Amino acid sequence: MKDPNAHYRMQPDWAKVRAHWVERAADIPPGATYAGLGRDKTSYRGIAAHKSLTTLFASAVDQAYLDEIGELEALEFLWLGWPTTARDLSPLTRLQRLRFLNLDSPRNVIDFAPLAALPALTHLFVENAKHMGGLEWLAPIKDQLTSLGIEGSMWTLQKVPSLAPLAGFGFEALCMTSVQLADKDLTPLATCPNLRHLGCARFAPKARFEELKALRPDIGCIWFDKYEV
Repeated sequence: MKDPNAHYRMQPDWAKVRAHWVERAADIPPGATYAGLGRDKTSYRGIAAHKSLTTLFASAVDQAYLDEIGELEALEFLWLGWPTTARDLSPLTRLQRLRFLNLDSPRNVIDFAPLAALPALTHLFVENAKHMGGLEWLAPIKDQLTSLGIEGSMWTLQKVPSLAPLAGFGFEALCMTSVQLADKDLTPLATCPNLRHLGCARFAPKARFEELKALRPDIGCIWFDKYEV
């Protein structure tokens, strides 16, 4: 079955990613626009010199690696795969052309506000953010996002106090799998005028999903009609 989230998630072609994966930054061809590079000790060193990169898949990104990524100012698509051990996301604020960001398991990050300082960002996915206390930090980009994902992992639920900070957001899709919603209130999403897809955990009682459906029958959500599945 086709993943209904795939369109909004801009899922990559993983065969293409594997074909462009290298062991060291020094192995990235001059003038390359697309690359994948994990971190094995200091294998990332020198990636900052590849100014032509517009797409980068990176994994095991520590602070020094992230500092170099922040110098790749042509980047439009950045996938930071498990785990992200960097503490400070501010180097990413230099990526003024970045449209897509996937941030997996930022286990040491406390301040997510730098992500809301990216003027071109339209697709943001943050997974398994241990220290994310709420969603208020997203306010500066409420009118520029097309897709937002705030999600847990296969083994860990992402705790979200409330959806209230997302009221009035302009996104078309909200992805919240593996999420524990504390206040169980879905009505803030009724105020999001462009929302068409809600891919989420069954994180509220059936009556709350029915309430949202009554307010916004135009939103697509599996739990509107198949809550007992």
